[in-house]
Amino acid sequence: MTTAPAQVTSEELLAHILNQLEDDKAEDIVQIDLRGKTAIGDYMIICSGRSSRQVSAIAEKLVDDLKQTYGRLSRIEGKETGDWVLIDTGDVIVHVFRPEVRDFYQLEKMWMPGGAPKTAASSTV
Repeated sequence: MTTAPAQVTSEELLAHILNQLEDDKAEDIVQIDLRGKTAIGDYMIICSGRSSRQVSAIAEKLVDDLKQTYGRLSRIEGKETGDWVLIDTGDVIVHVFRPEVRDFYQLEKMWMPGGAPKTAASSTV
């Protein structure tokens, strides 16, 4: 017998993902509130792993955790190379980068209000 996916708010999902990323030693975790800016999701998280192997492992563990905890299937792209992995959970978009790839694309500058410093995105949930 299969169970239906657990109903969870985007805020609860965001908090769970942030905790999981911290547990998995992701670095420089930034959250960006997308509500009212785009229809792609409610929140974006950008973080780094120290190596391609760690980037892939962080992403794979997060996808598995969301499936086990909430029955939520996430789309994942880029895990094979481990330079930049995108995880689309529906409500929360997660980008896991190697630091030099993250510096190159600078997604924070594109999405954060007025070029605010990283810590400004980590406001309240």
